[in-house]
Amino acid sequence: MGNPSNLPRSVNVRLCAGGAAGFIALLASFWFIGRHFNVTVGFFTAVSFGLLLAPYWAFGFGLDGWLRGKLKSTVAMTVAPVFLCIPYLVFALPQGQFRWDMLLGMTAVIYAIALLLRHADPAMPGWRDWIVLAILGISVDLHFFDRAWPVAELGGMPKLLFVDAGLYGYLVVRPLEGIGFDFRLRRSDVAIGLREFLYFAPIAIALGFTLGFLHFHRTAGSPFAFGAGWLFTLFFVALPEELFFRGLMLNMLERHVGPGRALGITSILFGLAHFNKRAAYFNWRYVILAAIAGVFYGRAWLAERRLLASSITHATVDTVWSIWLR
Repeated sequence: MGNPSNLPRSVNVRLCAGGAAGFIALLASFWFIGRHFNVTVGFFTAVSFGLLLAPYWAFGFGLDGWLRGKLKSTVAMTVAPVFLCIPYLVFALPQGQFRWDMLLGMTAVIYAIALLLRHADPAMPGWRDWIVLAILGISVDLHFFDRAWPVAELGGMPKLLFVDAGLYGYLVVRPLEGIGFDFRLRRSDVAIGLREFLYFAPIAIALGFTLGFLHFHRTAGSPFAFGAGWLFTLFFVALPEELFFRGLMLNMLERHVGPGRALGITSILFGLAHFNKRAAYFNWRYVILAAIAGVFYGRAWLAERRLLASSITHATVDTVWSIWLR
């Protein structure tokens, strides 16, 4: 996204005000969704959640440009990520659940990302970038830090932390062009996202029922249940995965092997990342469907290099599946 430090002051003020109002509305939405589904969390857990979500949201409204303008020195840029661990301390210390191994492990991951990217080639992604992606992917997929926030209803808290770390690394420390992380919704984001969903849906339904992966549920559902599930999926499943696989991985691979091959490779890796979902060992049906879905998510991102577009496709697929076809 653009650097707001180069925008007129009046535009910056409106952008910040809109972002702040949107963040308050988002928190209120999650609160109402939690109340509707009888999910309650304590005060410090809620504050920790808000602190994790704040940078995630703010990067979508230009926080990266402001930080690059303020963090001029190498020392400042590498010390700043320590603040990403504050949400863990806010959660753990008042409730007597602090663990040194969790804090040191998360801090090590955050600093490894910052230091690797500080010395990465700014012109062409290289081995440091692939190590960073491996660190992020392994940390999230193998659930190393789930015990940092032992709250059953909020198992995605560590994922939010590493989304913040990845955004800081690739938007501030070593800006990677064309990620497309921008929460200023465009009409084309919705049009492209729903278009790719409609292209993928008949393939997924035909193959899913043939493989025995999909099972129709005779439920009408409700608009609120669909909207709540869709919003939750968008922020905690679709956007983090789209950032990783499309905004970063596909983006970087494309520069080496071209868009077609990069789309194919990324889609296969996206499918393989689901090998252990809903299965004790290797869920080959899930891998096949996810790999095909990855093609359409990648197409949505490639259309205008916008993560909201591919995330709309992704969130819609997952929500329809979870309500009517799981």
